[in-house]
Amino acid sequence: MLNKNKLFAQREVNVIPDVSKALSWLEAHPDALKGIGRGIERETLRVEPDGHLATTGHPESLGSALKHDWITTDFAETLLEFITPVDQNIDHMLSFLRDIHRHVARELGQERMWPFSMPCIIDDADKIELAQYGSSNIGKMKTLYRQGLKNRYGALMQTISGIHYNFSLPLSFWREWADVKDAESGKETISAGYLRLIRNYYRFGWVIPYLFGASPAICSSFLQGRESNLPFETNDKGTLWLPYATSLRLSDLGYTNKSQSGLGITFNSLEGYVAALKAAIKTPSEEYAAIGTKDADGNWLQLNTNVLQIENELYAPIRPKRVTRSGEAPSDALQRGGIEYIEVRSLDINPFSAIGVDANQVRFLDLFLIWCTLADAPEMSADELLCSRKNWNRVVLEGRKPGQMIAVGCSATQHTLVEVGKALFADLRRVAEVLDSNEGSTQYQQVCDQLVASFDDPELTYSARILHAMKENGLTGTGVALAEQYRHLLCEEPLDVLSEDDFTRQAQASVLAQETLEQSDTLDFASYLASREG
Repeated sequence: MLNKNKLFAQREVNVIPDVSKALSWLEAHPDALKGIGRGIERETLRVEPDGHLATTGHPESLGSALKHDWITTDFAETLLEFITPVDQNIDHMLSFLRDIHRHVARELGQERMWPFSMPCIIDDADKIELAQYGSSNIGKMKTLYRQGLKNRYGALMQTISGIHYNFSLPLSFWREWADVKDAESGKETISAGYLRLIRNYYRFGWVIPYLFGASPAICSSFLQGRESNLPFETNDKGTLWLPYATSLRLSDLGYTNKSQSGLGITFNSLEGYVAALKAAIKTPSEEYAAIGTKDADGNWLQLNTNVLQIENELYAPIRPKRVTRSGEAPSDALQRGGIEYIEVRSLDINPFSAIGVDANQVRFLDLFLIWCTLADAPEMSADELLCSRKNWNRVVLEGRKPGQMIAVGCSATQHTLVEVGKALFADLRRVAEVLDSNEGSTQYQQVCDQLVASFDDPELTYSARILHAMKENGLTGTGVALAEQYRHLLCEEPLDVLSEDDFTRQAQASVLAQETLEQSDTLDFASYLASREG
């Protein structure tokens, strides 16, 4: 009866699509959801015991950051990135990720892994060393791309860390839901399904930072003396915060790029998305042309002066993806085989987990992404994408504000965030019952019951909980304490699904693979870049 009442409330306020028919279909076809593919990428800064950014290079004992399957670097030498293989078992995937953390914690000596998305104390952004990948052309290109990011947006923005969640529905789902015969012949139908998911994600994905945003504050060093027009509150511990913020990482202060808002990239068709993306990497930018590609001494400054140096420079809260072949651009991979999976990029580092993410978050994302696939999703214009961004901005800057409103599209119609959130969770609980029936458990339903309470009590959200600690002990003090706690915990724990031999073999193989690549290069760097541009 409770669920029916919730669904009645959902229809009454009309704040989300009516998914009742699709949910009834799902309840009749529970096997369609068996075999969901998942993977996690976790970023974390290496820091000194006092919370300052580490100045050491990527530890040699971890192998080659260019060729290691599980342990690499992102923007900087001090920004680690851990990658799990595709996995259909949540517990196994998280154990794999935890084993990576356990191994790395032991290899870092006195250094720690920073437990927040927003960076630690960085006294001088100019001294942040770009990630180094060796002397091969591809290695040099990866570093030069990062040089371009630094020159375009500043190094500080690039040290912000996050969790990326990769998600794919099983072929059995597409067979039942859309009468797909196989992945190749059904690639257009499957791609259209994932694009539908993405459009709904833009419309309703602000629920992720509301629940899990964990960056309501920044270290004062992050501003590096710059003025901010945000009405920060502060304490005597070098911490700046907004009282109702959830994820400053996702705000204009963080990992976004205003200059890309005019690209007109939409998600109505794969052809349109790929065409717009390809156009962006070939469209000259006056702003970046002013930087130039080389300085007066002939040192490279960026890969090119176009709006995007490469496709990965497009900042988005979610991306359609396909595993690329050697030398293949992401958009070419999508054109060739269609969308294979989607990458969710809106998760802050979870400071309450030693590995930055937990099973409750993974299960929520499963539920939400399945809902996004089932719900009707009319085409979105570039204007509506900008309107959806306004909703996201409201949530990331003041999502816990009492009475916070959420707009519907670009119309003047608004509803309270609480109304929309509860209506959404009424649907998610029905999806949870299906997934739990497949697993013979109640874990998905428990996640729903736990998280829906955050709408009536915003103090239960991650951002509210961590902000209490930051106000009392400062961002740095809280981060240092958590980093030390997790370092001790991880170093003491035995490996679970991997062995030290696995890590040794992977590190040695990665070093050998990099050496082989460096020996096989025949083009000079300039010619190599020209060949890629062509």
